[in-house]
Amino acid sequence: MSTRRSFLKSMLASGSALGIGSSVPLFLRELSAEAGDNSDERILVVIQLTGGNDGLNTIVPHRHDAYRRARPTLAIPSSEVLSIDDELGFHPSLKGFAHLLDSHRLAIVQGVGYPNPNRSHFESMDIWHTGRRKTDVRDEGWLGQALSSMSDKQLNESPAIHLGGEKQPLALASRRVAAPTIPSLKQFQLQETRAEILEGLRKASASGNPGSDLLGFVQSTQRSALEVSEQLRQRADGQSSAASYPDSALAEKLGMVARLIASGLSTRIYYVSLDGFDTHAQQPSAHAALLRQLGDAVQAFLDDLSDQQQADRVLLMCFSEFGRRLEENASEGTDHGAAAPMFFAGSQIVPGLHGELPSLTDLDAGDLKHHTDFRCLYSSILSNWLQVRSSAPIIDTSFAPYPLFS
Repeated sequence: MSTRRSFLKSMLASGSALGIGSSVPLFLRELSAEAGDNSDERILVVIQLTGGNDGLNTIVPHRHDAYRRARPTLAIPSSEVLSIDDELGFHPSLKGFAHLLDSHRLAIVQGVGYPNPNRSHFESMDIWHTGRRKTDVRDEGWLGQALSSMSDKQLNESPAIHLGGEKQPLALASRRVAAPTIPSLKQFQLQETRAEILEGLRKASASGNPGSDLLGFVQSTQRSALEVSEQLRQRADGQSSAASYPDSALAEKLGMVARLIASGLSTRIYYVSLDGFDTHAQQPSAHAALLRQLGDAVQAFLDDLSDQQQADRVLLMCFSEFGRRLEENASEGTDHGAAAPMFFAGSQIVPGLHGELPSLTDLDAGDLKHHTDFRCLYSSILSNWLQVRSSAPIIDTSFAPYPLFS
């Protein structure tokens, strides 16, 4: 009895035996495929472009005189853009997005924003994360509320995962559901004592008191953690893919998402971030590198999903907290702005350009005016993609779903 108690005490006291922290075993236990077949459940992958992406040098209005006048050093020449139509083109680093558009897997929604835009990174991001202003109650994010509205059957595995070392976004905050943050795939891997721990758990279970709910809970939790973690480790080490991912932080995150989808997890929402878009100075090279990382990683991810025959299940959404001002500043950069494009990738969207380019002459204090409220896009995702029973408590019914899906 003392041996069993000491073993139990040591397992409770040290999550380091798993190499993943004491709170993660329950999460991994929830990942066991007890919910049955989830192969038809739809998945949302969110990419947050942190810092305020310059939409005008992402989708470039290269034939507009007002654009060239406002950006004498930053304007992308017509000869360099990747053509979309007669007036617009991708930044030359966005070859991945150009490929997705050509293959009818990318939607570009222009002029997205909200009334009375806030130009603070933190406040504007909170508005995007919750769909609400500071004066409103916003202890839950828009995706966290979606999770809270799901049935118990939908929540018997971890329904959302944040991947990356950043602070977990407010968008996932929920009163009912705790979404884990996984800094890297290594968080699923175990130390060399894996076999010994499993054997100890089996022995403790065989000799224990069947009536001890706590003991049984801890034993099954640790055992499931080890077994599921081993499966993920083997998949990470041994799974081959026809998609070739570039060597970048975002590609690593999206590659991990693809592996977790392939592993059969019932996770509905994956959230990742790409930082560095606050380009106040020396923008050209930094922005080009970020857009190259974004486009190449997303293309590889979509190609990987197609190879897995998972593409029809997955919608990828890409947003930033605001765009940049029309006029460049004196440091070869751009300052905080307002409206900007959003991007959606997948096989179930209506591809191509949506909405009109905001006027480059009728401005709001030097910034582009939005014509599409981001909450209309959220409403469409909640109702038409995640199929939340009622999106009204999350997004006000005045924001009609945007016609995003085919």
